[in-house]
Amino acid sequence: MLNISENRVDKLVDINRYQSFHQTRMFRLGKALAFWISGFMALFVLFMFLPWTQNIRAKGKLTTLKPEHRPQTIQTTIAGRIEKWYVAEGQRINKGDTIVFISEIKDDYFDPQLLDRTAQQVDAKEMTITSYADKAQALEQQVKALAENRDLKLSQTKNKIRQTELKIQSDSIDLVAARINYDVAKQQYERQQEMFNRGLASLTELEQRQLRLQDAQAKKISAENKMLTSQNDLLNARIELNAITSEYADKIAKSQSERFSTLSSMYDAEGNVAKLQNQYTNYRVRTSFYYILAPQDCYITQAIKTGIGETVKEGDDIVSIMPANFQLAVELYIKPMDLPLVKVNEKVRFLFDGWPAFIFSGWPGVSFGTFGGTVVAIDNITSDNNLYRILVAPAPNEEPWPDALRIGSGAEGLLLLNDVPLWYEFWRQLNGFPPEYYPDSEATQLPKLKPPKRNLAK
Repeated sequence: MLNISENRVDKLVDINRYQSFHQTRMFRLGKALAFWISGFMALFVLFMFLPWTQNIRAKGKLTTLKPEHRPQTIQTTIAGRIEKWYVAEGQRINKGDTIVFISEIKDDYFDPQLLDRTAQQVDAKEMTITSYADKAQALEQQVKALAENRDLKLSQTKNKIRQTELKIQSDSIDLVAARINYDVAKQQYERQQEMFNRGLASLTELEQRQLRLQDAQAKKISAENKMLTSQNDLLNARIELNAITSEYADKIAKSQSERFSTLSSMYDAEGNVAKLQNQYTNYRVRTSFYYILAPQDCYITQAIKTGIGETVKEGDDIVSIMPANFQLAVELYIKPMDLPLVKVNEKVRFLFDGWPAFIFSGWPGVSFGTFGGTVVAIDNITSDNNLYRILVAPAPNEEPWPDALRIGSGAEGLLLLNDVPLWYEFWRQLNGFPPEYYPDSEATQLPKLKPPKRNLAK
C-alpha cells in the first residue's frame, strides 16, 4: 500500500473491489505540480510584459460646461408680498414666462397712479423750462435793443459835442474880431478925444467915436458871452455822454443780471426735470419687478418661498431652477502631486454612478461602460478640500454620454497617461514613484557618444 516493500499484494488481490484502496491511492502529484507552477510562471512573465496605461484616479460629480447652465436660484429685486404663483415644481417654462407676482409693501409706492402723477410733474417742470427759456430770450433781445439805443445816443451826443466844438471855434473867431474892433474903436476914440482937446474936432464927432467904442465893447462882451456859453454847452454835452454811458450800462447790466437769474432758474428746473425723469424711470422699472420672470428656458425645481401673502425682502431667494438646455461636464478633484501630470486636452475615461460598467484601469480599450472626455480647464488654486479642480467635457469623436445622467450625480475619472510595461508599473507602485510624464523625444534623449578613432600602428 505504501510501496515500501518488495512484496506487492496488488497483483495477488484485486484492489478495485475495496473502497479503502481507492481512498489511500497515491498519485504522481510532484510532476503535475511542477508542470502547473512552471506554466503559471511563464504566463506571469509574459503577463509582466503586457502594455499598461498609466492613469490617475479622481472622483468628482457632474456639472455643466458653462456657468449659466448650472442650477440657480431666482431672487426678488424689491421687497413685496407674494400674491399669486403661476408655476408648479417640476414644470418646464420658457424664457420670459411669469413665475410669481408680488405686490408693494412700502408706503412710498402705494399710490396706484404714481406713474401718472410723476409724469405730470415732469411735464409741468418741462413747461417751466420753456417759460424760463422764452424769458431769457426776451431779456437777451432787450439787452441787444439797449445796446443799440446806447450806440445811437452816444453817436448823437458825440455829434453834438463836435458841433459845440465847431461853434466854440466860430465864437472864438468872433471874439477875436470883436476884440480887434474894440481895440480899433478905442484907439479912434482916444485920437478923437485928443483932437477934441486941441480943438481940431467937434463934440459931435467925439460922441460918435464914443458910441462906436461902446458898440464895439458891447459886441466884444456879447462874443465873450457866446464863447462861454458854447464852452458850457461842450461841458454839458460831455457830461451827457458820460451820463448816457452810465445809464445804459446800468440798464444793460440789470437786464443781463435778470437774464442770468432766469437762466439759473432754467438750469435748476432742468436739473429737477432730470431728477423727476430718473424717478419716473425708477418707478416704471420697479413696476416691472412685480412679475418675476424666467431668465431662460428652465425647469422649476423647488419653490423656496411658498404660500400667498408671505412677505419677502430684497435679494431673498424665491425659487430654484434648472436650465433646460445645457452641456454636461464633470468636475474632478485631483491631488496636488498629480497636478503637473495633467494638462488641457488630456484624455479621461469616466465611470458614472448608476451606469453599469466593467473597467480595467490599465487597459481602457477593453473596458466596458466607460465614456470619454477631454480636460478643458484646470483651476490655479485649490478648492475647499485642498484638491485641484479640473473641468472635463465630453470627447467630440467618442460615444456620447448617456441622456439619463443628471447634474450632481457622482463620477469617477481615469486620466490616461503614458503606456508602460506591466512590470514597470508594479516596480513604480512598490517604490512609490510618480507616473511617467515627459514624453520620449529627441530633445530628452542623451546623444550617443562614439569612441574616438585611434591610429593603429601597422
